[in-house]
Amino acid sequence: MVRRRPQYSAEFRAEAVRRARSSDESLLSIARELGVSHASLRNWVAAARPKPETPLSDDERSELKKLRKENRELRMEREILKKATAFFAKQSE
Repeated sequence: MVRRRPQYSAEFRAEAVRRARSSDESLLSIARELGVSHASLRNWVAAARPKPETPLSDDERSELKKLRKENRELRMEREILKKATAFFAKQSE
């Protein structure tokens, strides 16, 4: 028996990409919620990125990678601080 890949509409893919870009959630958790593979969602997000007019140099590419990692870490820290603030606010009531 031949296994067929599921077909997703352009609207579904566009909504999945929009959600991945606007959410602090990981691509893996978003993919699980939507019922798609992590690789599919990652490919859709990559395909939706605007193509740079000029290629990035190695220095720019490494700096961009570093900044994206720092951005992810800061978002996680912010979420932890939000939860801690809510916890301590509840405790002081």
